[in-house]
Amino acid sequence: MKKYLSIFLAALMVATMMAGCGGGNGGSSAPAPSTPAGDGGSTPAPAPEGTKVWKVANIVNGNLGDKSFFDSCEAGLKKLQDDGLITYKTFELGATDADQPKWVSTLDELSADAEYDLIVCGTYQMDAYLNECAQKYPDQKYFIYDAEVAQPNVASITFKQNDLGYLVGTAAALMTSSDMEKINPEKVIGFVGGEDGPVINDFLVGYIQGAQAADPEVKIDTQYVGNFFDTGRGKEIANVMINNKCDVIWGVAGGAGNGAAEAAAEKDVWFIGVDSDQEATFSASQPQMAAVTIFSGLKNCGDGIIYMLNELNAGTIQWGKTTQLGIVEGGVGLTNGGNFQKLPDNIKKALEDVVPKVSSGEIKVDTAFDESFDIKGLRDSVRP
Repeated sequence: MKKYLSIFLAALMVATMMAGCGGGNGGSSAPAPSTPAGDGGSTPAPAPEGTKVWKVANIVNGNLGDKSFFDSCEAGLKKLQDDGLITYKTFELGATDADQPKWVSTLDELSADAEYDLIVCGTYQMDAYLNECAQKYPDQKYFIYDAEVAQPNVASITFKQNDLGYLVGTAAALMTSSDMEKINPEKVIGFVGGEDGPVINDFLVGYIQGAQAADPEVKIDTQYVGNFFDTGRGKEIANVMINNKCDVIWGVAGGAGNGAAEAAAEKDVWFIGVDSDQEATFSASQPQMAAVTIFSGLKNCGDGIIYMLNELNAGTIQWGKTTQLGIVEGGVGLTNGGNFQKLPDNIKKALEDVVPKVSSGEIKVDTAFDESFDIKGLRDSVRP
């Protein structure tokens, strides 16, 4: 099993310490679940004595198989089920604008049915819908990840993706300045984002600031797909970047980012994954894409769900509030197995040095959620 770069921080801390000493609503039924509880031959383990087994509905406003964001959440729920802590069903609803009415109706129907102890959903595309629904069904409990809803029956989880971006930007800048294979003489790295909004731009702010701190001569080409599912457009954007001498590309666009990985594989440049360990997820059916994925920047949505469920079982869940997970909590980090080992020692050392500084706040990374921050100015200042 691959380890994650957040382990570096733990090791450094240990070294330091050692050195120092319901019924229906009358409407149509919700869509059939794509992943019934116990699907795939997995038999849930018995729950620890005295622990409630929660019945959970997982609403995916997209599709599984993105090898990224939604798959990470699904993996966390699967682990909770395997550990005997929950049973769950996943409802895949599609990612296009035409699918959005299903997001709303399914959330409403599942809430009205009162069949589930907990309804899980995610992304800033769902927060307004959940805010309305949570007020309509005050007895229903909800988790939302990667977004915030301030209602007394909702627990929200967000991630310090700006801190993650700083780590990725540090590595990418040092890569494009190195003599690694696949690297050209130009110091240009790329960022393929899903949509031009605060969450994706929070990754970008850290990416640019980390890259500039590592090598001020590095330029960053930023482009947006406009959605999180169009792999063809993601590939098209990445091809343009590569033709313009970009040799390291971070895809932060959900399933659409896989198109950038495909372009990287065809043009033999480096790709950086996001949310899940994409080298691992590509390896089974898309080995050429796995071969150019140097590492992945993890936003551990699945681990976030596990964290919150454990808080729920401990009686310490903060309903109506937001829990933000960073490096220390394991919410974000880098994979450090597989192709990561191809990084030169100086890059690995730079990452080991920067992780505790970012996590402690010694290095302060700006955020796109600060309304006064000039994200356009930052982007334009580093364009090739």
